[in-house]
Amino acid sequence: MRKISIIPQREKIEESIRLSERYQANFEYNDFVLPSVLDDEKKQREIIEFYKRIDRDRSQDTMHGAFFDITLHSMDDRIRKVSEERVRQSMDIAKELGIRGVVFHTNMIANFKEPGYMKNWVDTNAAFYRKMGEEYPGIHIFVENIFDFDPDMICQLAKQMEGEPYFGICLDYAHATISRVEAPEWFEKLKPYIKHMHINDNDLKSDLHQALGTGKIEYGIFNKLVKDSGIEPTVLIEVNGLEQQKASLVYMEKNKIYPF
Repeated sequence: MRKISIIPQREKIEESIRLSERYQANFEYNDFVLPSVLDDEKKQREIIEFYKRIDRDRSQDTMHGAFFDITLHSMDDRIRKVSEERVRQSMDIAKELGIRGVVFHTNMIANFKEPGYMKNWVDTNAAFYRKMGEEYPGIHIFVENIFDFDPDMICQLAKQMEGEPYFGICLDYAHATISRVEAPEWFEKLKPYIKHMHINDNDLKSDLHQALGTGKIEYGIFNKLVKDSGIEPTVLIEVNGLEQQKASLVYMEKNKIYPF
């Protein structure tokens, strides 16, 4: 299985295809995250059919699921039901595209450390994602750290989901670098559960999605962590546009950054 992914640019799809072919890269679709798209069946259909017309294997592709205001753990029934509906919409799209998996955010209140809230977040997310595994067999679910302060809660979720073959963690390494915990600690705590990763560069202060090698993240450390761990996650280069994708791929290939 190919280990590297890029985000296809529909307005420059031929360039995206050429780049993916050159590096044997999968696609991770970002076209279905906005509520305006999820509420527009005609627009969804246009995008789905656009990608289905391309003559390429989509079985190892992934997509970013809905994430704006998704609160599966909400104590408000109406908010929770809408959140569950959005996740199901994402899973339905993934099923129709015939892709490998969907990435969802943790979307917790990071600084709310009340024990009841934290337990509810873990238990509710675990119960719902188990249900999704039953309803959508064969489609992987990857839960991504967003602006979580530390890896503790997502680690608890992963432990509770241990043994579920379709479930895994998407470690956003760049997000980890701007948290309150050093990125290597995120990796060490989560590595048994990491199935997918997002990478880009930043100034160690803000989530900038820069090309690799243009910011302050030490990708030599990242490289050693992954290669010494024995795990082989897929990796999305999550940067802004084709030129940054190309620059990142050149940097990774030159410096033999995983998965090169």
